[in-house]
Order: sequence, then C-alpha cells, then structure tokens
Amino acid sequence: MSSLQSSALARVKPSATLAVTARARELKREGRDVIGLGAGEPDFDTPENIKEAAIAAIRRGETKYTDVDGIPELKAAVAAKFSRENGLTYGVNQIHVAPGGKTVIYNALLATLSPGDEVIVPAPYWVSYPDMVLLAGGEPVRVVGHEADGFKLKPAALEAAITPRTKWLILNSPSNPTGAAYTGAELEALAAVLRRHPQVWILTDDMYEHLIYGDFDYRTIAQVAPDLYDRTLTVNGVSKAYAMTGWRIGYGGGPKPLIDLMRKVAGQTTSNPSSISQWAAVEALSGPQDFIAERAKHFEARRDLVVSMLNQATGIRCATPEGAFYVYPSIEGLIGKTTGGGVVIDSDDTFATELLDAEGVAVVQGSAFGLSPYFRISYATSESVLEEGCRRIQRFCAGLR
Repeated sequence: MSSLQSSALARVKPSATLAVTARARELKREGRDVIGLGAGEPDFDTPENIKEAAIAAIRRGETKYTDVDGIPELKAAVAAKFSRENGLTYGVNQIHVAPGGKTVIYNALLATLSPGDEVIVPAPYWVSYPDMVLLAGGEPVRVVGHEADGFKLKPAALEAAITPRTKWLILNSPSNPTGAAYTGAELEALAAVLRRHPQVWILTDDMYEHLIYGDFDYRTIAQVAPDLYDRTLTVNGVSKAYAMTGWRIGYGGGPKPLIDLMRKVAGQTTSNPSSISQWAAVEALSGPQDFIAERAKHFEARRDLVVSMLNQATGIRCATPEGAFYVYPSIEGLIGKTTGGGVVIDSDDTFATELLDAEGVAVVQGSAFGLSPYFRISYATSESVLEEGCRRIQRFCAGLR
C-alpha cells in the first residue's frame, strides 16, 4: 500500500518551536508548574486603536473577499511604511500581503524554485526556513554564522556557498533565534559578494525590525545596496512590533515580476488574508507608533535580566543580542555532565528534555535552529516569570555532575 504522505512532506520536520509550546501546554493541563520560554510571541496586547479599527471594519461590512494579495489601502500603507522607515520606494503593484510573514516567504519560494535550486540559509536559522525550501522543491544550503562572529554570516562563507544552482539567500535581521542584527557595513560586505553573482536573489526577513536595542542603527539590505533592489524581496509584518500574532498579516515589497508570481500562488492557495485583519493592519501601520519604542525598552530590560542570570548559571555562556526577543545561550560547558537521575547531557536536545522534566522550564533546543550545543529562550514574558525561569535553569545546571 502506498504512503498517504507525499514525498515532499516526507522531507519536512514538524516545527520544533510549536512542539515545545504544545508540550508545555500539555504538562500544564496535567497540573505541572511549567514556565514556557519557547514561544516567540509578545505578551503585550494589541493596541486599542488597532482593535477599534477592526471593529469599525466589521460594522462597515468589510467582510467580503478582497484582492488576492491585499486591499489597496493596506498596500498603500505598506508602501508608505517602507518609504518612511527604510527609504525604499515601492508602488502598490510591488506589494504582496498574505496571512503572515511565513506565507509571504513561502509564496516567494514556491513561485520561484525548481527542483535542484539551492537556497542559502544562514544558521542559526528560524526553524521554518529550510523546511519551506524543501516543500517548495528546493535544496536548503546551511552556512554557519559562528558565535565568535556574532552568529552572523561572513562574506567569505557566503562566497564559498554560492554555486550556479543558488537561487536565493535568506537573511533574517534581527535574527530568530539569536537576536543578532547586521550593521550597515556588514550588509554592504555581503552585498559586495552578491554583486558578483547576479543569479542570486535576496529574501530579507525584517520581522523584528523595531525590536532593536541601545544605539544600534537598523538597516535593511536594499537600503544599504540599492543596486540590489531589483532582486530583493523585503519581508515584514505586524505580528511582533504591533503584538498582532493572531491577526496573521505579513507583507513584502519587491520587483513587480516577482510579486506577480507570488500573487499567482496566492490565488490558488490561501486567496486573500482576513479582510478584518487587513483593516486592522492599515491602522497599525498608519496610526500612532510611539508605543513601539516604549515596549522595546521593556524588552531590552528583560534581555539584560536574562543575559545576566544565564551567565551566572554553571556551564552556560550567553551573548548579548542586538535585537528581537530571544537569547541563544551555549551549553558547551554542560556537555558530558550527568543529572541526578543518571541521564548524560550529550546534546542540547537532551538538555531541553531534562530541564523540562526536572524544573518545568520549556526552552527550544539548538538543533532545531541548525547550530548546537545551544538553546533558545524567548523573553517575551514578564520579568517575574523570567526571573523564576532563570533561577530554575541555574538550579538545574548546578545540580549536574
């Protein structure tokens, strides 16, 4: 009997971050005291003016199908955002709106990849990038950004990874899972490599753009290297900065021929994003923006708390990231140690499993992001929860022998 599962899906792993969140919820239902530090979701609520815009849209009857990849009003708001914040000029026919940033990325890959095409995915990477490439028929090429280099892709490593089959480079800044962000100079150095390889397109995932700390000067690659504009897809969305994860609105700006292909994909898959969510996103992008910086200050304080407490844990080393709401600590100093129950910590997978069982703290193992031995913590929760979670991690590490 033939398998029900397609050969394409057989190449794909379930999302590790969703699995950790589901396991934490299951343990909570069983009565366990669980602290979930796995989900990449702001704990802040969607601002009231955005909610009211959605309610007003419902009352106006904005409940019908819309254009496949976004209403004109939202596309205009996205274009205005790109111009205002990134110095990028896009017409409304160069904007693609979809049910979440993930869908924007997948539509681009599905629209452009043929069997054998390669996509360079710097590691550590968001868990979905390689699997979306595989589902779209391409081959992900993992290139490591080492901790010593701030977890960022170096020009020489990019150059070495490019082949005649390379179709895309995916950049994510600030990064999920590390929080690392590329400076303008670092992006220009990568652009110098890309100029020598005109067949390579650039997909930049800027979802955490507004979660930048200190005096870091945020830039996106088409802004730094305008000569690459015609082969760059700049992806963003409202989920993180505006605390609108459940509203499911992502968007991208790029060359019209690419956007036309992505619209063709959307027309035969999701069709339009929720009409109500689109009107809420118009208000998000066009309304007051001052709360974003205020919330970023809270995230920065949480980052500093978590980095400090983790660096006080036996065997853990934690770098200070430039942005997002994640840290990516190393457990190199714990490999080979043994729990009180006799389990050897031989990998970050084992570490995450034993930490959850022993202390009820849910984190995501580094193997899910393509670089071990590390783990990811999301600090998008209250300081009291983070303090207790880090205390439990300290206790767990101190108990290893």
